[in-house]
Amino acid sequence: MNGEDNQSHHHASRKLRHAGIFSALALAIHNFPEGIATFITSYTDIGAGIAIAVAVAIHNIPEGIAVSVPIYHATGSRRKAFWYSFFSGFAEPIGAIVAWLILLPFITPALVSCTMAVVAGIMIYIALDELLPATHYYGENHTALYGLFIGMAIMALSLLIL
Repeated sequence: MNGEDNQSHHHASRKLRHAGIFSALALAIHNFPEGIATFITSYTDIGAGIAIAVAVAIHNIPEGIAVSVPIYHATGSRRKAFWYSFFSGFAEPIGAIVAWLILLPFITPALVSCTMAVVAGIMIYIALDELLPATHYYGENHTALYGLFIGMAIMALSLLIL
């Protein structure tokens, strides 16, 4: 490669690495309240807790991919990609432990409802304020909006069915 191509490749790698790190941080912030919600729900209703844990586990698959792919392509290291994904996901059990340490004595149906509302608000805020604007930077804002609306429709439909 000549110097200009090498500089362009280095710049693209830096942008990919930055995107991966940003995704890891945003998803860690997103995962922390999920851990709280999963713990509180499991503590009050084990069946609902298991359902939430399974749903969270399933949706963590694309989250891990969203973190690891840019890191892997930027660094060429599967190990780094794995660890960035691991640490962004590790925020969930930390959230559960924090809930156990702080909220356990205060768990009531009202606290469960309030916690779910706060967690939902945090996740919506992160999606709309952090992740959605990032899609504009990469030129995928329409695709992200379609995904957002389809996801909201699926959630509304699942609430009607269940």
